[in-house]
Amino acid sequence: MRFATRQEAGQSLGRYLRKSGADADIVVGLPRGGVVVAAEVARLLQRPLEVLVVRKIGHPWHREFAVGALAEGGVTLLDPHMAGEDKRVRAALDDVLAEEQARLQELQQKFHGGKKSGFKDRKILLVDDGLATGATAEAAVLSARAQGARKIFVAVPVASTSALERLMAVADGVTALIVDPEFGAVGQYYQQFAATTDEEVLALLRRQNAQSIVSS
Repeated sequence: MRFATRQEAGQSLGRYLRKSGADADIVVGLPRGGVVVAAEVARLLQRPLEVLVVRKIGHPWHREFAVGALAEGGVTLLDPHMAGEDKRVRAALDDVLAEEQARLQELQQKFHGGKKSGFKDRKILLVDDGLATGATAEAAVLSARAQGARKIFVAVPVASTSALERLMAVADGVTALIVDPEFGAVGQYYQQFAATTDEEVLALLRRQNAQSIVSS
């Protein structure tokens, strides 16, 4: 099974969650692509849309190969075995961490404008476009927990078996429409998987939250 676009995946996920009686106060997308999926879920569930900023930590020599993740609120997850013991790699990894931390802070300012999240004592539905390793989603769960969320649920169109198990250990519930034990990459489950821009994320936040105000 493949989805045509992230929008279609979000519509399928939103309909499933609505039918199953999903209970959340806020839908929270993980930038950038996850926000596209989350916007459709928020629209169908008639909930506000927010963003929780996460960044993948890539291996210094192979940046697409994740060795951990960062999330707002000072959350850092790093797999020491995947990072290796080579001193040169460790030194280069420090540079990657500094670069991603700076980018994280830049995106927080852009998407939040200096405002604090409204997660305290709320039920949060974290949405991404897919879970490969689950590292960024786990970092997001820990961040939301640290910010006082009462319950944290994760929902995605597609996940690897290992990522699903990883998230079930830290979240209050996990939903995935497709769970594939032979998972390769998130993009293989979409016909169109173009990069999402910061401007698209901001537009989705404005549109959904304007609709939430009207419907309330």
